[in-house]
Amino acid sequence: MAKRRSSPQAPAAPTGTGDAAPDRRNPGAELDLLKALGDNTRYAIYLELARSPAPRTTAEVADALGLHANTVRPHLERMRDVGLLEVDTGGRGGVGRPQHRYGLAPGAPSLGLEPSPWPTLARTLVAAAAAGGLDGADLHEAGAAQGRRDAQQHWEGHDDVVVALTREQARLGFDPEVVSVDDTTTMAFAHCPFRELAESNPELLCSLHCGLVEGFVEEIGGHRVADFHPIADRTPCRVDLIAT
Repeated sequence: MAKRRSSPQAPAAPTGTGDAAPDRRNPGAELDLLKALGDNTRYAIYLELARSPAPRTTAEVADALGLHANTVRPHLERMRDVGLLEVDTGGRGGVGRPQHRYGLAPGAPSLGLEPSPWPTLARTLVAAAAAGGLDGADLHEAGAAQGRRDAQQHWEGHDDVVVALTREQARLGFDPEVVSVDDTTTMAFAHCPFRELAESNPELLCSLHCGLVEGFVEEIGGHRVADFHPIADRTPCRVDLIAT
């Protein structure tokens, strides 16, 4: 069973520029911002929003971090109060209730996690794959070939596949968490950089991810993939490796 994801440590002094950046002439404003990001849970929430391509609801942030919505809500409001976040209430949640969506305020520090253009490219490629009649097996094969290339390019001569796979998946943005018991290793992926696309196209995206992992492990050797649990399992997405 994968261990519970721990909150990332807050930085000592995040910086940024723009309209929402702290007013250097007002030390109190800068202090409020630093205090807001000094809490580890709040910092984890801010990171989640910083790397999201679109504003997210309280429930979406809570689900992504494995927290209760009642835990997340006051942190979101605190960050909005100090100017780090802005909220859009244009949609509707339940009956007559506004759907609040939170995103970084203009000029708020991005911490180097500006939304990547890759999700847009991925959506285009997935649509093209579907239109071309490609299925999960085709994407798995393509992923496996890329996984082998990644292993050859970045990890040639490395014989600890668990360490290499952990670092490779972290590089790709999956935030891996590893638990090993005897000859079995479970790697859980705490974050999916293509989550929304994977939820709407699980056969294609999860097959591609599975192929990347299997090809990588096969190339380095020492372990084999015993099972791959896609995003549909929600436990979370993870892979089980067995030493060979």
